[in-house]
Amino acid sequence: MDVASRPDVIPVTLLTGFLGSGKSTLLSEILKRLEFQNTAVIVNEFGEVGLDGVLIEHSENQIIEMTSGCLCCTVRGDIRQTLLMLYNKRETGEIPKFDRVVVESTGLADPAPVIHTLMSDRFLEHRFMLGGIVTTVDATNGLSTIEKHKECEKQVAVADRIVITKTDIENIEISRQGIDSLKVRISELNPTAQLCERHDVSFKFDNLFDTSLYNPISKTINVRKWLNAEAFPVDDHHHHHHDHGDDGKATEQTRGQHQHDVSRHGQNIRSFTLILDQPIKIDTFATALEALLFTQASRLLRIKGIVNTVDRPGKPMVIHGVQHIFHDPTWLDNWPDEDHRTKLVFITDGIERTTLDEFFKSWIGSSSGQWL
Repeated sequence: MDVASRPDVIPVTLLTGFLGSGKSTLLSEILKRLEFQNTAVIVNEFGEVGLDGVLIEHSENQIIEMTSGCLCCTVRGDIRQTLLMLYNKRETGEIPKFDRVVVESTGLADPAPVIHTLMSDRFLEHRFMLGGIVTTVDATNGLSTIEKHKECEKQVAVADRIVITKTDIENIEISRQGIDSLKVRISELNPTAQLCERHDVSFKFDNLFDTSLYNPISKTINVRKWLNAEAFPVDDHHHHHHDHGDDGKATEQTRGQHQHDVSRHGQNIRSFTLILDQPIKIDTFATALEALLFTQASRLLRIKGIVNTVDRPGKPMVIHGVQHIFHDPTWLDNWPDEDHRTKLVFITDGIERTTLDEFFKSWIGSSSGQWL
């Protein structure tokens, strides 16, 4: 079912970040703000979450109402059961109405299982939608953590928003150059994510939640912002990477610093976009995607795209997948801009761009595609 036809769907934001990266602090700050008072937060272990001062009191109950008006709920069983329990209690009036859910994962957690649940469960899809993925990264230890821990690398790679934390800590030397180096590394892993500093004057909490294709508040779809394929600019047929500010635009400071191919950047994470000039038959595209998932699913961290099909001219298809799980495609009534080419954004674990290039060319035709 199309998300735009579900006006009461509740967006769920997954908040990730490695141990000590400041995600609980960020969550506490979010929940204390008036505009987020109708939020339900789901945590794995109630006693380990640093939300002191926000909660009324500790309790043996699974759901606790906080001083801010938000709800704090601990996971019992799996995330699916917890979400359904919350929804049922919301509908029966046992708990206050909430219009947003934030799921805080543990620092060592792979975000994929929660994402899969939200994208594939038929009981949840009429009630909840994946709003987006927010990942916190510690300014002091972020670079070393990304290099040493695969979990942190994956958390960064699949995020929609990445928040650099702890730039305000006194007595810790954090150079501007060090922060810029961290930003470059993060953007190499995930060029399409918007990157921000928690303690920058331009930081806005609302930007953490405007991450989904469909905005249930404004009832609008913004494919261009969600896909952010412009993160892969083209210059004389070579791929160049630029650091991005909060508005998604390359900054002058880094525009001249990093003229290199971001599909190869140290470890195994790859990020690139495939553009197909000609419309594709739906069956051909679906078969190619199924074959790719059958052989490479665990290494396809995230795929987002807008597809121009032969079958429905003028009505683009939007796809979104994490590893082997895909949302049902969304069909748009019109193209979001004048560019009607198919754009597929890939973030992969160890799959080279040339592998996917040859794969899609073999299915769709060698004259139809080009890589950014």
